[in-house]
Amino acid sequence: MQLFLNLFGPFLQWFYHCFDRIVINGYLSFMTRENNVVYFFREVCGHPVLSKEVFSQRTKDYKNWVENYAAKNQIPIQWAEPGVRKKDWLAPKLASFRKSGKSGVYFILRSMEQETTFAIRNPKFATSDPNYRILRKQRSRFTHFYFYIYDHVAGAMVLRVATFLPFKVTAYLNGHEFIERELILKDIAYKKEDNRFKSTADPQTLQKVADNLSGSKILNRINHWTLAVGPKFSRKEQSACNGLNRFWSVSQVEYCYNFIFKRNWPIRSIFRRSCELGAYLLSADRIVQLLAND
Repeated sequence: MQLFLNLFGPFLQWFYHCFDRIVINGYLSFMTRENNVVYFFREVCGHPVLSKEVFSQRTKDYKNWVENYAAKNQIPIQWAEPGVRKKDWLAPKLASFRKSGKSGVYFILRSMEQETTFAIRNPKFATSDPNYRILRKQRSRFTHFYFYIYDHVAGAMVLRVATFLPFKVTAYLNGHEFIERELILKDIAYKKEDNRFKSTADPQTLQKVADNLSGSKILNRINHWTLAVGPKFSRKEQSACNGLNRFWSVSQVEYCYNFIFKRNWPIRSIFRRSCELGAYLLSADRIVQLLAND
């Protein structure tokens, strides 16, 4: 990257680098082990026999809660349209909610997707415990909720919540959204198009804001919203299962460098010449030569 700056420094108006797309998975560690799930339902919840009906009831309870939450807060909720890119389809709704100055959930999508859950089977041979059942992990297709959120710190984010045990959560965030929220709070003028900043009144502050994005800030927001819209557990259940805290694991992180040119001809020249030559990977010397000949 330093080589790129050395080559194009005179042509750049400004540049910045930041975290871009961030995907984090959340797991109820206690509920990922079969023996713990058996303990939870038999000893904590008082169901001596594990059955599909017992498991399904937790799913039904959560689905009912989500529907009531959506109705109470007047949040649209519907099934995802097949073949439609969710981000583009919901862009007008996000823009309207962003303009209102409010924060919260502005849309909920249902989607049928595969994820890990549990299957219950009767033992092949009789045991001393007539209530004994075999519990095994399996991949199944079931309903997931996508909560589209505009947060006062994180900006636009999405929380995907599975409706079957162990209720896996996936958080989708973007570093550009964090930066935008900070610039708004600091009253710094900027222009942002899609997922990039085109201009700003204070590039140095923008970079400082980008550098200040930390794991603790991210965890604070995803913990907040998971508690707000995720599956519910009683105090008794939490106390018996060590609080039912989630373990968070980073699934994907993208870090980007963004260069804003004073004029568009340097970069256009490179792409045009590289296409003419049928070459997509050019050496530094070749780049300088192309610019010199343009």
